[in-house]
Amino acid sequence: MRAVLQQSIGGPEVLEVTDTERPAPRGGEVLVRVHAAGVNPVDLAVRAGALPLLGEPPFGVGWDISGVVEEAGPGARFKPGDEVFGMPFFPRAATAYAEYVAVPSRQVARKPASLTHTEAAAVPLAALTAWHGLVDAAAVREGQRVLVHRAAGGVGHFAVQIAKARGAHVTALTSAANHDFVRELGADEVIDYRTTDYTEAVRDLDVVFDSSSEGERALEVLKPGGTLVSIMEHWNRELAARIETAGRRFAGVSVEPDYASLEAIAALIDEGRIRPYVSQTLPLEEAAKAHELLASGRTRGKVVLQVTA
Repeated sequence: MRAVLQQSIGGPEVLEVTDTERPAPRGGEVLVRVHAAGVNPVDLAVRAGALPLLGEPPFGVGWDISGVVEEAGPGARFKPGDEVFGMPFFPRAATAYAEYVAVPSRQVARKPASLTHTEAAAVPLAALTAWHGLVDAAAVREGQRVLVHRAAGGVGHFAVQIAKARGAHVTALTSAANHDFVRELGADEVIDYRTTDYTEAVRDLDVVFDSSSEGERALEVLKPGGTLVSIMEHWNRELAARIETAGRRFAGVSVEPDYASLEAIAALIDEGRIRPYVSQTLPLEEAAKAHELLASGRTRGKVVLQVTA
């Protein structure tokens, strides 16, 4: 099979399409013929060595997949022909930029019927990150006020929609060019972070969903008892202590494979309450270009690699 691997740490140019052995599913696993693979910022950080999750090369980055079950091992919960999507193995290697991936069947869920494989591959890591933060950690509910940083990005555009689906009033931070986009996602208020200091524009928030390492500033806008959800500083104990001392809650979130949450997300997608936005689709051979696009910081929604038809 073809898979994108890297033999050294470095820039996008280290990503190479390589012929390698097709994996075989073990007990409880399924072999997925990958139709599309999502690209996420963590992929770039691991490739470049900024986040050494996988040790020394050779290895393959990537976690988001959508495809069709080719084979099922004993005890697996899917059968050949089933369409599935997920984020297997994270934070260990999944090598998702590949034609086939063998994964535990409880780390993937049935693909939303309303999505193509390309759209579904944009969902798992980003949507699960937002879900774990807003639903599991913050328990966002109807009538609460939520602020979302980087609201037009991969995680952010799901966070806006998940908070709205939970009945919250959502304030989105994003550049002026993305204001109409986040309003279409359901944002009630939009703030241009380049021209406005959000700490002067909002107050008494129930939840701040922070993906920009500005956690301490949440103290200026969170009401007593409010929750800071941080996906960038989840290991920052000093920040957590300051937030808690000030009478607010700190929830550091690290995403993990979770088929039950994926099923809940898929249900909301098929109900038309959440939708992924794919800004660019590129062939597997252009994985390096996909990383360059994401590194520009100007990507709206997600970038996806088309693996097989």
